Amino acid sequence: MTEHPEQPLPAQRSDPSTFRDKPVSFVRRSRMTPSQERAWAEHETKYVIDVPRGPAATSVADDARLDPTEIFGREAPLIVEVGSGQGHAILHASATRPEINFLAVEVFRAGLARTIIRAEQGGLTNLRLAEVNAPELLEKGLSAGSVDELWVFFPDPWAKARHQKRRLVDADFAAIAARALRPGGVLRLATDWEDYAVQMREVMDAAPGFTREFTGDWADRFDGRIITAFETKGANKGRAIRDLGYRRD
Repeated sequence: MTEHPEQPLPAQRSDPSTFRDKPVSFVRRSRMTPSQERAWAEHETKYVIDVPRGPAATSVADDARLDPTEIFGREAPLIVEVGSGQGHAILHASATRPEINFLAVEVFRAGLARTIIRAEQGGLTNLRLAEVNAPELLEKGLSAGSVDELWVFFPDPWAKARHQKRRLVDADFAAIAARALRPGGVLRLATDWEDYAVQMREVMDAAPGFTREFTGDWADRFDGRIITAFETKGANKGRAIRDLGYRRD
């Protein structure tokens, strides 16, 4: 599957000053299967929310304002998953917790298309998707205090030292998460990469506005997260699965 750094939208390529000044935590992948293309064409408007864009393809406009009540057609607690991949965790959660609104944020369209296929098969009505850079959506698109839980499960570890500046969970992300979460809301993290787990813990322990939801070195496994093939693969390689949880003060 082809990978390439994200580029500005065509109409704005001539103005580099409008492009991001901080590396994002992903490179975009292209190409979908015919079934994914078909699902996207048929059901995009049903599941994928229309987010006002900034200069980059997955960026969020500074004046974007999204109302979860309008998006879901009801008032309910909101859980947002950052980097939902193919949707395994959030699809299971949506199916088992119909009283909750779920928003999957992902930049890889193929993963979102697979999520759409399974959402249609399950008849899910409490799930929406956003094809944008998650920190920008949390910082600009959603109102402060509008999120009840924020999930970051198995983000790209960017294992090489020279790439670790791309890691999602840093002090800037902690501040964005603090803004998005309501008081009492929870940030849940999981990774199978030990040094990233340690970094996450150091970042969040130092982050203003958060309190640990666990004692000792690591949180117990979050029972709302199903065990995916990705997690199983990491465990089979001998990697410890690390969970963390932090409550917004």
